[in-house]
Amino acid sequence: MNYTMVFFILRKFIGMTAILMLLPLLVSVIYGEANFWAFLVPSLTLLLLSFATRKMKPKNTTIYAKEGYLIVALAWLIVSLIGALPYYLSNVGLSYLHSLFEAVSGFTTTGSSVLANVETMPYSLLFWRSFTNWIGGMGVLVFLLAILPQTNSRSVHVMRAEMTGHQVGKLVSKVKNTVIILYGIYILMTLVLIGLLLLGRMPLFDSIVTAFATAGTGGFAIKNLSIAFYRSPYIETIIGIFMILFGINFNLYFLAFTAHIKNALKSEELWWYLGIILVSTVAIACNIYSTYQNAVQSLRYGFFQVSSIITTTGFTTADYNLWPNFSKTILVLLMFVGGMAGSTAGGLKVSRLVILVKSMLREVRTLISPRSVKVIKLDGQGLNDRVVSDVNIYFFTLMVLLAFSVLLLSLDNLDLVTAFTAAVTSINNVGPGLNGVGPFKSLDGLSNLSLLVLIFDMLVGRLEIFPIIMLFSPSIWKKK
Repeated sequence: MNYTMVFFILRKFIGMTAILMLLPLLVSVIYGEANFWAFLVPSLTLLLLSFATRKMKPKNTTIYAKEGYLIVALAWLIVSLIGALPYYLSNVGLSYLHSLFEAVSGFTTTGSSVLANVETMPYSLLFWRSFTNWIGGMGVLVFLLAILPQTNSRSVHVMRAEMTGHQVGKLVSKVKNTVIILYGIYILMTLVLIGLLLLGRMPLFDSIVTAFATAGTGGFAIKNLSIAFYRSPYIETIIGIFMILFGINFNLYFLAFTAHIKNALKSEELWWYLGIILVSTVAIACNIYSTYQNAVQSLRYGFFQVSSIITTTGFTTADYNLWPNFSKTILVLLMFVGGMAGSTAGGLKVSRLVILVKSMLREVRTLISPRSVKVIKLDGQGLNDRVVSDVNIYFFTLMVLLAFSVLLLSLDNLDLVTAFTAAVTSINNVGPGLNGVGPFKSLDGLSNLSLLVLIFDMLVGRLEIFPIIMLFSPSIWKKK
């Protein structure tokens, strides 16, 4: 274990976090809020800490997989602990545990909240909440990779440990250039969304923070009624479309921007993703037809909620707790599916779902014809057994963690639907669930134990399980 390099990257990361906190500080100053020091004190403290340790540079800059996983896990824990300070120091009635929950929910792009009345929060905290969604969407360490030393650093291990999906690679030869491309696409799409929301007469501040939460597929809203507050079919449609766009693998955008759009459209995962959205929207729209005035309204609400849930954003325009059980069941299933690998969305990922389905079909064919050799293919390329095995292990581990989480939540005397969907939406970074954790409801009434369980689930889900679990393995802490 190269501890000096781990510390070096974490020190840079702490300095970067301190600089990012200056943005909500500026918002606080602009709106003349008294809580500006809640951002100023942590930011200055972290900058001084980073400056005081600036001379501690590693001689060996090599990062292997073990260091990559450790850096990512520790960085997410650190940013969560730091990110909770503005909530706690702003004197808005939150304990540190509640503040930590809000911070973790923001950075992991889950969107669950312990705030009973979000509209009473200072503008600076509302900005910080949505900004954490935007930072966490692409990854809190991905941006830092652009300034890591390239010589023998092998920083691709850090990117692989943080980016979502069953496998992550570089778009171009250098990790630094890959990061620049990814963030360039991310920023451009966010700016376009802000402009479109402004065209829909959404206020400037609302447009910025809503775009942040949409781009990161985090779903932190600044109104108690979420997007339903605006009562605008245009705004709902724009946000619904962009939620889907941010749930698409960013590698495909790179292919499209480099005149390889035909290759992008050959993505099997893309068509599965769009197909699931289409079928789910039509099914729910038909099922809730009698709930609304006409087919257009049922399609409008069905499309938005399907887009929000499958991309694990968590915005709401309707209380789907009141929908028929068939529609609610579809939404719960979509919580597991999630978006595409390499996107800002959470969940299992469509690529893993495709591999699981094809793995099941191969097993059936093998039972019928034991001597036949069947290769699982994705995008026309055969997958080796290690990839298939990794996906199966990931899914099994996810189910085990989900079962233990539901068991622990049941100690809080929550009904089964509430406990189950709370765990599902946390570990898949969705946000709202059903019953007691449904849309338009706060989680402030949960016990400390339940909040800790959900915090763990959110972190495990965002980092796709293993980086967090590795922290509990003694072998990762050994020098050799």
